[in-house]
Amino acid sequence: MSKDLVVGDQAPELSIPDQHGKTVTLKNFKGKQIVLYFYPKDDTPGCTKESCDFRDVESQILRAGGAIVGVSLDGKESHQKFIKKFGLPFPLLSDEDAAISKAYGVYKEKNMYGKKYWGIERSTFVIDPEGKLKAIFRKVKVDGHADEVLKALKA
Repeated sequence: MSKDLVVGDQAPELSIPDQHGKTVTLKNFKGKQIVLYFYPKDDTPGCTKESCDFRDVESQILRAGGAIVGVSLDGKESHQKFIKKFGLPFPLLSDEDAAISKAYGVYKEKNMYGKKYWGIERSTFVIDPEGKLKAIFRKVKVDGHADEVLKALKA
């Protein structure tokens, strides 16, 4: 198991497909700060609220020199439906083998109604233009999260 990432670490590289099947890497965002948020599942209540909150502050994030990227274990068809349904203006990446989620330490054993399963623990990473971690939010509570992230971006 890799050590937990801390602020100041180099962000693990990613190279996974977005909702159109186009491969996305951190280099696609050269010179920008990246808000990389990991969420458990498309079109579920918490994930929908979180994604819509990010959608609603997107213009402010862009003005602060940032870009938003969502990641879940869902496939691109699921992402396309989710984006269309809620008018999400940013890419959603498909981490179907959980390799990126594992690299960021957000793929965890979870427990729901006594059933154990593996999935994404809601987490957000702010990556600076040099590719270093500027802020890390783990076990995210959705309410107010987009504003917290905006503050970290502007810091």
